[in-house]
Amino acid sequence: MKLFMSIDQITRGHVIANCLEGRCTVQQAALRLNLSRRRVQQLKKAFKEKGLAAMLHGNSQRPSAKKTSKEIEQRLLALRSDPALSKSNFLHFHEIVTEEYQLQLSYSTLRRILLSHGICSPKKRRTRKKVHKTRNRRACFGELLQVDATPFPWFGGKEKSALHAFIDDARGMITGLYLCKNECLLGYLEVLRQTLENYGLPAALYPDKCSVFFVNAKKQLSIEEQLQGTKEQVTQFGKIIKYLGIDMFPAHSSQAKGRVERLWQTLQSRLPVEFARRHITTIEQANQFLKEYIGIFNKQFGVPACDSYSMFVPTPKTLDLDKLLSSVITRKLSSGSTISIKNHLFKIEQNKFGAGTMVNVLISQKHGIRALIHDEFYPIVPLDDIYRTDTVGRTGDLPQVVIDLIYEFLLKDAKAG
Repeated sequence: MKLFMSIDQITRGHVIANCLEGRCTVQQAALRLNLSRRRVQQLKKAFKEKGLAAMLHGNSQRPSAKKTSKEIEQRLLALRSDPALSKSNFLHFHEIVTEEYQLQLSYSTLRRILLSHGICSPKKRRTRKKVHKTRNRRACFGELLQVDATPFPWFGGKEKSALHAFIDDARGMITGLYLCKNECLLGYLEVLRQTLENYGLPAALYPDKCSVFFVNAKKQLSIEEQLQGTKEQVTQFGKIIKYLGIDMFPAHSSQAKGRVERLWQTLQSRLPVEFARRHITTIEQANQFLKEYIGIFNKQFGVPACDSYSMFVPTPKTLDLDKLLSSVITRKLSSGSTISIKNHLFKIEQNKFGAGTMVNVLISQKHGIRALIHDEFYPIVPLDDIYRTDTVGRTGDLPQVVIDLIYEFLLKDAKAG
């Protein structure tokens, strides 16, 4: 049997052997090894019986009682080979195997086993960038929500979709998540809906300078806007935020809203794994799961606020969110109760309104297109598709012109040139 000994153990054996051969005294051996005379006598006796092996601790050749069994190690490696788990980082993988597969391993043990088999964590190591001055968290929950969206291949492969998010600056808690094909008004409206329904009205939002939030190019006001007393152009989202009494101001760099930027690092590492484990492959399936995942994330990563006071204001029960969270276009009725939107003619089915009546046209993915006159909704029909109106009514399909308007006003890529 091979003995694996340290330098100290080899030195001790050499000195004890010399002592037995009479080359040095017990006193000299004790001084050389920094041991008592009694301990040297014990080692001499043990050396006579066992030889050099006597210099080893009694437990040195025994397997550790805490050593991970081969069965557990093989099970761990089998789980890691699962395609749904193979791309998770080590910390996320440790959470999954301990909570769902009852493998009671410490993180360091799991990491050691995986590294010993040549398995590395997929989390990227980036070179350190310039250090920016840190900003303290806001004191109260709901005082400031950071807002952003990020394109990423959430379902694997190359095709990207955009995840929209609100995250509270004080507690690091997500208040809304919504996935769309690209960054768009609808995604932000749905995240706002989740926030209003589950938490209330925050004091302020902190987005970037995306065209969903701010009009970046100076454009001339329309006649309708001038008549309404508008002094500067405001986006659809901006109008909704102003109506709710929520402040909104832009971040001038990604570092300024570091909370939400770090959120993307966490979600880009974890969500693809969670989607793969649950066989989620579509945006619709993902949005259903994200409602549940918000609670999971907040329980794990949320922190207490410095001040226990919440600045969220309860959302009024009288507030019609379907009406509020729509894209609104203001038009004047022409003769025959018709209006024009993007070079398409539409007709309000009731003929009781005269020419010149102001109409708010509401466009939403849920309700399609509706006319709001004197706080009452009226059906609106595209004249381009007047000959297929009956078919549309029977099947529930939206006319193509309405689908095009929904895309133009709600789903169009906010970052497209």
